[in-house]
Amino acid sequence: MGWVTSVERKAGTGRVQPTQFVAFEKVLETDGGSPIVQIDTYGSSERESPGKQSQTLQFGRETAAQLYAIFKDT
Repeated sequence: MGWVTSVERKAGTGRVQPTQFVAFEKVLETDGGSPIVQIDTYGSSERESPGKQSQTLQFGRETAAQLYAIFKDT
């Protein structure tokens, strides 16, 4: 869980993960008033504790822009 400071492309291969789940988003504000997008993931129905929060990722303007550029280029 944490605030993502950078999103970068990494060379290599991987595989499509078989587990599927729903993610939830919300918008928060820093103490300075900057928006932060938070994405929370929860356990799949096959998990030992289904519905329990698994991960929280927070993106500020810069990292959201980096992620957007990756999605746009893909």
